Amino acid sequence: MTLPSFPLTVTEPGRADAVLAAALDGLTRSAAQRWLEEGRVTQNGKPLKKNARLQPGDALLVTPPQPAPIDLAPQDIPLDVAYEDGDVIVVNKPVGMVVHPAPGHPDGTLVNALLYHCGTSLSGINGELRPGIVHRIDRDTSGLIIAAKNDRAHLSLAAQLQDHSLFRLYHAVAVGTFREDAGTVSAPIARHRTDRKRMAVSPDGREAVTHWSVLDAQKGHTHLVCRLETGRTHQIRVHMAYLGHPLLGDTVYGSKKPVPGLAGQCLHAAQLTFTHPSTGERLTVEAPLPDWFTAILKRYEL
Repeated sequence: MTLPSFPLTVTEPGRADAVLAAALDGLTRSAAQRWLEEGRVTQNGKPLKKNARLQPGDALLVTPPQPAPIDLAPQDIPLDVAYEDGDVIVVNKPVGMVVHPAPGHPDGTLVNALLYHCGTSLSGINGELRPGIVHRIDRDTSGLIIAAKNDRAHLSLAAQLQDHSLFRLYHAVAVGTFREDAGTVSAPIARHRTDRKRMAVSPDGREAVTHWSVLDAQKGHTHLVCRLETGRTHQIRVHMAYLGHPLLGDTVYGSKKPVPGLAGQCLHAAQLTFTHPSTGERLTVEAPLPDWFTAILKRYEL
């Protein structure tokens, strides 16, 4: 299968490899560099170098590589499907499920389950290890994640992530109480300088914006709703820790002591709104708070 070329308009300044990775959420920086080295991204008909500086408004043409054969084994893993049609599938992911295979997690992932559920009807833009995957959520975060069943749908959803028209709403419980009832964190995020498994607020990071509002606060804990304007790795977790209110149970950015009843951070992707790639209709899909989350709310009387 040969994938068609598609235009891409730059919205944020930066190096070509960083811009491409940001525009196609789920495409890694190394994969973006490989595409550029192979001459798959051009500007005015000329191949771009990976370190070329781009500005908002620059027009690019991207030619994705032919998808490699998928060697992953489909696995009959139950899926909580919140929405599905011929273009997209929205799954309510449980805590503990990894989105795609990675070192230490060769199978049992959402991708393995999608391959069984959808068969060959998954987009191939992100390569053999991430078929259909448009964006990700952490292993110990529950809730909604959308996957594309074809490349046209994938490109549409990726564009919506880039222009922030794909909305994601999360429920969280943070440690401490906030002075205001609502606010916005606009602080760039980059890989931590010394711990490559962590992210951190950094002036040389990529733009990251999180809107938050308080639902309730009791016993030194706060029930929040957070809306992502951007989708950086660990964004809500990093931004809440940056405010001095790490998420309850987050042993990476908060207390190292585990919280009984929590497998990780208290975070649930509860709502996802997007424009359907074929019909143009705005759709909102919701996932109720899981039992473990409501148990935490009850424990802290939130």
